[in-house]
Amino acid sequence: MEDIYVLFRVMSRGMLDSFKGIAVLFVPNKRSKKIVRPVNFPKDQKMLQRIIQCCTLNGGIFCLSILIFEYIILPVLDYVLTVAFGNLNQDIWYWTRSLLSWTFGAVWVLPIFLISKIINSLWFQDIADIAFQQKKGEPQKLTKISKVIADFSFSLIVQFLFLIQSYLVSMVPSKVVSNVLGILHLSLLYSLYSFEYKWCNMGIELNSRLSIIENCWPYFLGFGFPLAIITSMPESYIISGCLFSILFPVFIISANEISPSKTKVFRLKLFAPVLYITSTIFNRSIRPTMKKTK
Repeated sequence: MEDIYVLFRVMSRGMLDSFKGIAVLFVPNKRSKKIVRPVNFPKDQKMLQRIIQCCTLNGGIFCLSILIFEYIILPVLDYVLTVAFGNLNQDIWYWTRSLLSWTFGAVWVLPIFLISKIINSLWFQDIADIAFQQKKGEPQKLTKISKVIADFSFSLIVQFLFLIQSYLVSMVPSKVVSNVLGILHLSLLYSLYSFEYKWCNMGIELNSRLSIIENCWPYFLGFGFPLAIITSMPESYIISGCLFSILFPVFIISANEISPSKTKVFRLKLFAPVLYITSTIFNRSIRPTMKKTK
């Protein structure tokens, strides 16, 4: 019973900490006393500007355009065709809707989705760097460029494979078990996304970052849980992605503001399978290259 109490207490702390970024945005005086306010005021403005841009691009332009298309344009066209063709409307509407949906997806949704992914990644980095500078000063980061590239590539593959792993566990026949495992994976992945900016700026390598997540998983489960639940609600992957991009900056700021709880229950090695696969891929691709250069 005591372990269960500790588990929920640490998870609750993680959940509460995930919202601290909101306090930072609306209560700017809660800063480190070592930092002089006038120096950081322009940086606060830039952070707020980036967040507004994220909301405008992902919510005001991208997500809103999809909702307008689905819930205004298509229903109006359906009504017009019903008035014009009566009983023939069903067949005509089926082909018309399919053609319009495909065209809208190919001409608008897909290009904007890809562009927004690139732009969002740049804005997220800006937000993370400003939040880190305000809390801890200048980033340390990894020193060698080759090491940075290797760490980034390895991390990207690990996160991609872990996302696939989360999809696979969600296919477990039991709906309750699949939902629990799916939320568990997403919560830890979103926590990794949030804290990775801070840890990279501190010069912490990937294996150490994953070790922190696995050792203190109850805290990180709680931290990523709100974002995992909110983004799991929409049936559309696109809408889910928009919600993530709108809310994620708050979690980045929160991650920079707090120190994760070091309370351990037991190590949850969820990243072990993807780490093994990624290491195998890197070893097989690097060894032939090294042999050629000898």
